[in-house]
Amino acid sequence: MSAVTVPHHRVAIVGAGFGGLGAAIRLEREGIDDVVVLERRDDVGGTWDANRYPGCACDVPSHLYSFSFATNPDWSRSFSRQSEIQRYLRGVADAHGVTERVRFGTPVEEARWDEAALVWRLELPGGETLTADVLVGATGALSEPALPDIPGVESFAGPVIHSADWPQDDSVLDGARVAVIGTGASAIQFVPRIQPRVASMDVYQRTPPWIAPRMDRPRPRVERALFRAVPGLGRLARESIFWSRELVAAAMVHAPWALRGLELIARAHLRAQVRDPALRRKLLPDYRMGCKRILISNDYLPALDRPNVDVITDGIAEIRPGSVVSRDGVEREADVLVLGTGFHVTDSPAAERIVGVGGVRASELWDGSPRAYRGTTVNGFPNHFLLAGPNTGIGHTSLVYMIEAQLDHVVDCLRELDRTGAVALEVTGSAQDEWNARIDRDMDGSVWTAGGCASWYLDRTGRNSTLWPGLAITFRRELRSFDREAYALHHAAPEVTFPGQAPADVTRDAR
Repeated sequence: MSAVTVPHHRVAIVGAGFGGLGAAIRLEREGIDDVVVLERRDDVGGTWDANRYPGCACDVPSHLYSFSFATNPDWSRSFSRQSEIQRYLRGVADAHGVTERVRFGTPVEEARWDEAALVWRLELPGGETLTADVLVGATGALSEPALPDIPGVESFAGPVIHSADWPQDDSVLDGARVAVIGTGASAIQFVPRIQPRVASMDVYQRTPPWIAPRMDRPRPRVERALFRAVPGLGRLARESIFWSRELVAAAMVHAPWALRGLELIARAHLRAQVRDPALRRKLLPDYRMGCKRILISNDYLPALDRPNVDVITDGIAEIRPGSVVSRDGVEREADVLVLGTGFHVTDSPAAERIVGVGGVRASELWDGSPRAYRGTTVNGFPNHFLLAGPNTGIGHTSLVYMIEAQLDHVVDCLRELDRTGAVALEVTGSAQDEWNARIDRDMDGSVWTAGGCASWYLDRTGRNSTLWPGLAITFRRELRSFDREAYALHHAAPEVTFPGQAPADVTRDAR
């Protein structure tokens, strides 16, 4: 009986959103073409393929929310909608030859570091296995929907719709009594779209968000033609947007009081859009702007002021088969539950599927508080690179910018392997601890820790393990230089046999 041959790649990338596509393209430019991209969905796009709820759009200007190497002169609006971002990503994947490297419909059930062979062993559906020298995790922070932990939610008899799993046919909403749970970034987009369709809508709000005007507009054909005709104009627009938003970040970190001006704008926006004084009081936050994600919308607040909408702020005591009971004891009938309850961010289930040195899972190591070095590498997980990892989130600008900075660091690490002839590279515990201690110092006193709110930025220990506490340009500068002393190198015997293979089968020479 012959041994089963296990396919092997230099790099396996998990996820085909901005991070995964950017990684494949950056590695190709570095001359690394033995790459496979494993995507659980049937198309590229990641969160922009998964989230298709009514009104889904980006809250970062289009020119900035795109790859620096693939500027798009033809954005139709200042802030692009989901379908256009999805088309953009599909076009980038096709233009750079990434699509042919993607295995669609292929979730990774487990990725385990093989300490003997110094490779990552990936378990796929149907018992299939492949190995890779390097594992890039590009699943993103907003990929695993979070369901509310409310007594009786599983007993609800009607349809339950999460914003990240919106049905193609949502006709169940037409003429229905709808209960919306959550008032975050997704809810403020879908609520105005479905409000005219429903008989009644109860919006259960735990904490009101700060909402600023959405300075959106269609981009006329002549403007788009100009961007196509003038080289560098798109990059100039990108730079101007970037630096204007860096000023906001400086206020969030170093001078939270400077956000008072933005608060005044948001207060005026609320007064102009909501006529009912009692409703305005419900919708006015009592914490510092920026403590939670700042939202932008021109139609959410007016939708809440419609006759068929009620905003409930007493909290939910329980959910029954046909109703929702608030903590004041009032029971309100509901035909459909619509959840805008966000995602597992600091407690992502993906961490349960990554197994490092000694059989330790990332979820066990982090124990509810994710930590990494430069947001990218984790002690105990050699040759594993996280994109949009701990403390790389950004509250004021484009995450794509942060991902591209991380990709430069990934390439530096792989160059070090080639230069030294090592097989694997692992960040030291001391370097990781020092990096995170610095982050905690920089976070102290910022609007995220001193703003008077509880947000999804904070993990279950109360630590902000989500955001980068500074300017995006600072993060990029930090990652531009490679700190060799932060890493330990692993060497192997001259010849290593893949897991699951007999010695006579395919082998890999140690680098």
